[in-house]
Amino acid sequence: MDDLRSVDVGEVRLAYRVAGDPKSPPLILLHGVGSDGSSWNPVVPGLAREWRVYVPDLRGFGRSDWPGRYSFELMATDLLGFLDALGLDRVVLTGHSMGGVVSYLLALDHPDRVSALVLVETPPPLPQRRPEPQRPDGQDGPLGFDWPVRPAIVGQVNRPDPCWWQRLAEITAPTLVVAGGPASPFSQKEIDAMAARLPAGQLVTIAVGHGVHKEAPEEFVSVVRRFLAGVRPG
Repeated sequence: MDDLRSVDVGEVRLAYRVAGDPKSPPLILLHGVGSDGSSWNPVVPGLAREWRVYVPDLRGFGRSDWPGRYSFELMATDLLGFLDALGLDRVVLTGHSMGGVVSYLLALDHPDRVSALVLVETPPPLPQRRPEPQRPDGQDGPLGFDWPVRPAIVGQVNRPDPCWWQRLAEITAPTLVVAGGPASPFSQKEIDAMAARLPAGQLVTIAVGHGVHKEAPEEFVSVVRRFLAGVRPG
């Protein structure tokens, strides 16, 4: 990927990297909680063969700003600012876990900006029972992310806005839902139900657990490329 860049998206500056031909249609990769954009490294080369791939660090992660205020809604606002700042009109949004929630929230409020969605091991917007995070004992040094972001996001995963589940039926963009199978921390039945609620949803299971794109990068790229082959870019 290209050298690290950054852009002002409104309240914060987001760091990002880019790969692929500038003339190719744009695809955004959004990481999960506890990681940053580098978590996508195993799949970027395969996706960049056909897409201009943008990989930001979300607020509170990596080289982006750590403002101390965190929520899915704020991250979705940042994402819209990211698209505006880079002049990206319509994009494919691919989000892992936390990044998937950010992706579908943007698709709900700005459907004209999203040509397709890929939701990878994304927690369904139903009440969850994820353990409240505790900072590791003795871990006072750099974590690679701002610690307050983790309890804020896990809290919203456990207690999502009830309207999000209802509004999933409003998403008209073609959507690929990628599940991780029995080793996933999320109910596969609920992920299946989420895919079924999406008017243009498809479900694929790659049974390697939560980190699908890291554990099975070649299969992941193959599945995504096959799905996007049927999506009109731009």
